[in-house]
Amino acid sequence: MIIKKLSLYNFKNHSEKIFEFSPQINCFVGNNGVGKTNILDALHYLSVGKSFLGNSDVNNILQDEDFFTIEAEVQNEDSEDIIKILQPKESKKTIKKNDKSYDRMADHIGYLPSVMISPYDSNLISDSGESRRKFLDSMISQTDSSYLFDLIQYQKTIQQRNALLKYFAKNRVWDKDSLEIYDDPITKSGTKIFEKRQEFVAKLNPIVQNFYQIISGGKESVSVIYESHLLTDSFENLLSESLERDRMLTYTSKGIHKDDLLFEMDAVLIKKIGSQGQQKSFLISLKLAQMSLIKELTGKTPILLLDDIFDKLDDSRVSQLIELVNQENFGQIFITDTHRERTENVVKRINEESVIFEV
Repeated sequence: MIIKKLSLYNFKNHSEKIFEFSPQINCFVGNNGVGKTNILDALHYLSVGKSFLGNSDVNNILQDEDFFTIEAEVQNEDSEDIIKILQPKESKKTIKKNDKSYDRMADHIGYLPSVMISPYDSNLISDSGESRRKFLDSMISQTDSSYLFDLIQYQKTIQQRNALLKYFAKNRVWDKDSLEIYDDPITKSGTKIFEKRQEFVAKLNPIVQNFYQIISGGKESVSVIYESHLLTDSFENLLSESLERDRMLTYTSKGIHKDDLLFEMDAVLIKKIGSQGQQKSFLISLKLAQMSLIKELTGKTPILLLDDIFDKLDDSRVSQLIELVNQENFGQIFITDTHRERTENVVKRINEESVIFEV
């Protein structure tokens, strides 16, 4: 998949910007605050329909304007498509492919897979399990459309069950039969999600380990381990056994919404013993493994978005990373940096087809 052209209108701090891209390496250079990361965010929108920074869609409209649009010409194996995202201030967002709106936003996910490497990745190590679950869900959703449907159904049903538990507590009533209506849909969708997460992580782990050895050259070994209540019990038993606990807590305390990924180095959590350099190497290995597995499972080459990568790694490591990505034939790359000369020295040596944009 190659993005040939990108047009932005009223998106964040860009009133109007048009870029024509190289199929290889594309760099956005300029001072801090000029909107380099915003361009990568627009590319992320094209892939998954939302901001990687977590901003609400309406807040991404340029101040004093009524809408934003992101439009791109995308070349795939046998055709060229126009993808357009429109967000008006007063109505819902639409995503169109060749002027036809998707029936469901989720139907677009997986069309243009992407992987982002950014300074925010460190949160995957330091934050709670929620950020790692979202990361895992995002990876699998780009490879399996039915997974995203099951996930949406599961989350809705859990919300409904939790709302009923809160209603019972507030009104000092209890109706076990009404609550058990949710057991079957939760069990069915939750078990499917569990099985797909387990299978995906089993494939991901050895690829992460391989990339870590290449990037770090270190003697330590790393692992990505899937942690879930369902590894030791069935969903039916979990719901049944935690019923009284859920009644007291007024929320569903067990299930795949509590799953986590453990990032380990030599069988200890990497956040406890990993140096800053080791953690960076691990995160880059994780993202490259994500790219490799998406490519393997979908046959599509994800675009790679590298935000402010020079700020987190020295020039030689950045050069090594880009060279590795190039050798692996990972496809189109987008990079942001504050120093044109530094960027030029690295990317032109690796690929003559690279293009540098002043932002």
